[in-house]
Amino acid sequence: MQKTFSFKLLPAEAADTTAVKQYIAAAEGVDPAQVSGYYIVKQSIDARGKQPWVNLTVTASVNEPFRMRERQSFSFKEVHHSSQRVIIIGAGPAGLFAVLSLLEAGIKPIILERGKDVRARRRDLALLNKEGEVNPESNYCFGEGGAGTYSDGKLYTRSNKRGDINRILNLFVHFGAPDNILYESHPHIGTNKLPHIITAMRKQLVDCGAEFLFEKKVTGLLTKNDTVKGVQTADGDTFIADAVILATGHSARDIFDMLHMAHIKIEAKPFALGVRAEHPQVLIDIAQYHCNIRDLALPPASYSLVQQVDGKGVFSFCMCPGGIIAPAATSPGELVVNGWSPSKRNNPYANSGIVVTVEEKDVVELIKKDKLKIKTDKNPLMLMQFQQHIEQKAFIAGGGKFVAPAQRLVDFAQNKQSADLPGCSYLPGIHAMKLQQVLPAFISHRLQEGFKEYGKKMRGYFTNDAVVVATESRTSSPVRIPRMADTLQHPQIRNLYPCGEGAGYAGGIVSAAMDGERVAALISQLLRYG
Repeated sequence: MQKTFSFKLLPAEAADTTAVKQYIAAAEGVDPAQVSGYYIVKQSIDARGKQPWVNLTVTASVNEPFRMRERQSFSFKEVHHSSQRVIIIGAGPAGLFAVLSLLEAGIKPIILERGKDVRARRRDLALLNKEGEVNPESNYCFGEGGAGTYSDGKLYTRSNKRGDINRILNLFVHFGAPDNILYESHPHIGTNKLPHIITAMRKQLVDCGAEFLFEKKVTGLLTKNDTVKGVQTADGDTFIADAVILATGHSARDIFDMLHMAHIKIEAKPFALGVRAEHPQVLIDIAQYHCNIRDLALPPASYSLVQQVDGKGVFSFCMCPGGIIAPAATSPGELVVNGWSPSKRNNPYANSGIVVTVEEKDVVELIKKDKLKIKTDKNPLMLMQFQQHIEQKAFIAGGGKFVAPAQRLVDFAQNKQSADLPGCSYLPGIHAMKLQQVLPAFISHRLQEGFKEYGKKMRGYFTNDAVVVATESRTSSPVRIPRMADTLQHPQIRNLYPCGEGAGYAGGIVSAAMDGERVAALISQLLRYG
């Protein structure tokens, strides 16, 4: 029979199949030989005490042949000759999962992606990292799979009310992701594995009849009687469809400009701004696992920190154990950093964004004080333009070629110039300077105080062996594209569906994927029943 068991085990025990079977046998009162096998249902680490434990829930087969976990099945219809068509602008998580949902409904998707496929995109990333040359259409943010493909692949979300998280995870497994994402408390695929998964996903889409077009940058919407009929691309092509899903990601500034110029309503949305903090991974392991040497049965440690400073939260974002800091700019002359980890998380450094929320009132005050050339009155692009201004300052401060301004962590908190800098994973290189010259005072002050408080919460965190690198500025979209709650359409333009992180309705791979599915499901319903 199959039965579910929960245990609190030492890390080495949880990693040992024989030991787990012995625990199952003891709980059931049988000989271990009668346990034919088990699969993991849930797994999490409890490192609150001096001894870390693994909470493990398994389903075991006892006195019967082992039955593996049932795989969720999916049915994608052939749509080569479907008369119903939907254009999806952007092949990130929101766009791709919208496409999968449309295929299940028998609707033909046309995917227009401004960037390149994952293989060609890799060459552009190499140029960015090694030569300091950015392709505005193919980089860490733009291209097949979106920002998530080459920036880690974290699959954790708290947005369980927005959709079926398990369905999203099972779809990833269906296309080649490892089973462990189904049961780990903080699932992660890794930048080294995601491109293969995205490629397998595209093959399924194309085999079913979806049109997948790369290097197709949308420059205009074709509308009639306040209804979108199709789109136009930079090369002069036009595409006509029954609906348009706008899933362009948080960095497609030209799309926000296009909508604003066409008098299509958009809104300024708060975003977060700060730095990447990078420590030697061993320091994070010691602090989190209360040890001198990490038990190899435990993964490299992570952290999640938040501190209120002067009415605003200073919080960690996109923490990457065993990770790398990467240049995430989308245009020449702008400096943005992000973080990612390979699947094994086996690099010697741990990095995390440490950021503070930026609101309209903060920027209005700063624009007036510093006399910045940014319009403040009825300007939905104000926060985006401010974000761009800070990124340009950082690029100039670093000296060009995407060399990043940086400071030792304690030096930054104490407003001291760093005489030198520690080793860092950021390949274009770092340049020592006071980051207060780049970051606005209301951000840098809160970061300084936040780091001091983090040091009180986490032993060894507040150290000059760590480095802070500017700027982490693309945590989310600084613009929201409004949509109606019932139809998910734009309130001005019928059949235009803003979607995902770029439209302001998601914050990561899973939540973006769920939003894409939600929008596609509603479109399918409307096309089916009118």
